[in-house]
This record gives sequence, structure tokens and C-alpha cells, in this order.
Amino acid sequence: MGNSPLLIGITGGIGSGKSLISRIFNTLGVPVYDTDARAKWLMANDPNIKSQLIELLGSESFLEEELNRTFIARKSFGNEKILARLNTIVHPEVGTDFTKWVALHQKSPLLLKESALIFETSSYADLDQVILVLSPNKLRIKRVLARDLYRSREDIEAIISRQRSAAETSLLAQFIVNNDEKDLLLPQVLSIYKILIAQAD
Repeated sequence: MGNSPLLIGITGGIGSGKSLISRIFNTLGVPVYDTDARAKWLMANDPNIKSQLIELLGSESFLEEELNRTFIARKSFGNEKILARLNTIVHPEVGTDFTKWVALHQKSPLLLKESALIFETSSYADLDQVILVLSPNKLRIKRVLARDLYRSREDIEAIISRQRSAAETSLLAQFIVNNDEKDLLLPQVLSIYKILIAQAD
């Protein structure tokens, strides 16, 4: 086996089912770094990020020491300036956090980084390979409406229209998982897992 783990990205648009695929890999023993969950944790707990969020959006960013996600989502939605600033505050800290996490898992042959923005933030350049999860838009909207009760159909459609298209991202990914509720997921994931484990040996 090589000295360091293979770093594999897993990405896909909102509602594509990235987390589900990550959970299957995790069940197979692959450690998963959930970028979105860590970003939220850092926003709520890192004093450096907290002070910058309050400076950017005001004290309402936190309610009784808790991150006020609804307020932040409302302030940043559709506002490119605020979104860009938020990204410059949070992304570097997440990058540092991921590097530390990788160092803690050096004994694992494979490590998975789950993120919606692997291609948008060019972080795929630091990864060995990328798995893209694809799903029809209709299905994605249905899933997100059921999951995120605070989002409207219009919100979700706007997010989908801003994210890169499947045609574009398919060209950049080494593996594709079709999560269309027709193709079985487990055989697709197992097949990718076997290829990656063989490469990691």
C-alpha cells in the first residue's frame, strides 16, 4: 500500500443524493469528511469565523450563541456579494480543517470528501479522483422540498440553475453514480469501491 490515502471527492447538485452515497462508502469502512456539516460546525464554533460573520451580517447571525442559519440563508440568498464574502471567510478554514482531518486518517487506504462545490471551488485539483452523483432535476426538487422545509420550489430551482450542469461536471469526474431511483445504487458503489481499493494497494 502507498504511504498516503487516495483522496476521493464526492459531489453532485443539491438533492442528488451525495450524502446517501457517502453513507454507503462509510458502511464499507471508508472515512468521510462532510464539508457542509464541518462548515456549519466551524461557523458556529470557530471564534475567528464568528467575529467575521457578525461583522458581515450583524449580531443576528447568532441567536443565544447558536448559528442563526435561517437568517444567514435569507441574507445571502441571491446576493452574490455576500455569498462571495461568506465563501472567503469559510472556505479557507474548511480547507485547513480538511488537511488536519486527512492527517488523522493516514492509515486508511481511501478517504472521501463530500462537497457540493468540488468543481466550483477548484478543490478537485487537490483530490486524486472525483465521483459525481447524478439525479433528474424533478427528483432532486422533490427530495429537497421534503428535506428542507424552509426552502420553496423557486429557491431550489434557483440553486439548481446556479450550479454547474451535469453535462459540464460529467466531463470532470472519473466516476458517475446514477441516483435516479431506477438503477440500483449498491452495485454502482461497490464497483467504484473495488476499483479504488485496487488503486490504493
